Amino acid sequence: MGQSWVEGHLPYTELWDLKPPITFFVFAAIIYVFGKSFIAIRLFGALFVALTAFFTYKIGKEVHSRKIGVWAAISTVALLSLFGSLQGVMSEHICMAFFMPGLYIMLKSKKSVPYLLSGLLMGLAVMTKMNIAYTLLFLGVFLFYSDIRDRKWTQAIMNTFLYGFGILLIIVLTLLPYYLQGNTELWIKSVFKAPLAYIGARRYTPFELAPVYLVLAAFFILTWKKKLLDFKNVSIQYLLVAILGVLFTFYKGGRINGHYLIQLHPMLLILVVIVISKVQFFKNIRWKPYFLFMFLLIPAESYLEYINVLKNKVDRGTFFNGEGFSVPSFIQENDLDTENILFFGYHIGYWVLNSKPPTKAATHPSNICRDELFPFYDNPRKTAMEELRYIMETIQPKTVVVRKNRRVFDKKEEAENEYINAYLAEHYSVLATVEKAEILQRLKRL
Repeated sequence: MGQSWVEGHLPYTELWDLKPPITFFVFAAIIYVFGKSFIAIRLFGALFVALTAFFTYKIGKEVHSRKIGVWAAISTVALLSLFGSLQGVMSEHICMAFFMPGLYIMLKSKKSVPYLLSGLLMGLAVMTKMNIAYTLLFLGVFLFYSDIRDRKWTQAIMNTFLYGFGILLIIVLTLLPYYLQGNTELWIKSVFKAPLAYIGARRYTPFELAPVYLVLAAFFILTWKKKLLDFKNVSIQYLLVAILGVLFTFYKGGRINGHYLIQLHPMLLILVVIVISKVQFFKNIRWKPYFLFMFLLIPAESYLEYINVLKNKVDRGTFFNGEGFSVPSFIQENDLDTENILFFGYHIGYWVLNSKPPTKAATHPSNICRDELFPFYDNPRKTAMEELRYIMETIQPKTVVVRKNRRVFDKKEEAENEYINAYLAEHYSVLATVEKAEILQRLKRL
């Protein structure tokens, strides 16, 4: 999506995915300046995490002490970047790099003008990750309430207005290019209507959502009863409101994926560290040399990845490892078709090969089965099965990449999985297995 923007196509016009435009703008800006550089993207991802952690430190220092800020920041780095898929650059990482400085300005500001800057940062956050909108609304209401609570009516109106104006200004600026092209409706559908349709169609059961809420409810009830947090502290109140906003976002969204918690961790960790600092057991712990050893063990998963990178350099002569690189490399080395290619997995391969997905819906493989989203980018097909049949039977990709021994689509997409498995078995053969990917070639018919 970012590459398409660099080439002159606004998001949603040539390709389509379910993210607000600032997410794509960030990637487009990196690509425009540094070219197709995974190193640049990862470095900026590290910068986003560092920026989030820095303002976690600043807020922790403002709320309690420098020591609390330091430990909250260290914990933020760990939980935002060191484990599993979180090592990749996600929209949540970008969102929080805007959100946390915006929140810090709200806590720190004593004058009206900085609230405009806070609003601008929050606008960038919501245009990066739309579900943060509820959190921004909660904070705006609390900002107004906290001023009128002190009978500062004029200040309440001015501060809230500037905060809201900053958010709206960023939203309008993302609309402007579409307005100038006469394509306002596509922006509205893609940025607002599609996420609402997605939320309505893809929800967890209340039992699946409950554990996170029960654990947090128990934590806050315990801290209130034991007086481990000063709930009268305005800065802590802001953090609580932000946390409630994120939890309400999860509830409205109907699901909590692991990477969604990136939006919760920075604020929550500040309060958790404060509570830990007041528990007598932790007060009695004295520094021991083996603590350093334990501390160095935290990024163990990253160490394993460094080993994989070095091993890949020795075996294949490149630091870039994984199917996102090895599959495109195999395709290029064997002169396979890259114009008519379909990735059901490892779809970063389109970018590496300078290729395009066969249809807008195939920009992200999972979108093929999200037929509730088709109306919002005027997809000619109305159902997932129609889209899949069109791709396989009309476009007929010559090369197809799938994940070995794994379903093509989610397990809930039974009909689509049944169709694609049967179609691939009849019309394609496995040309090669590259790590955990299978590269299929279309059979030639007489």
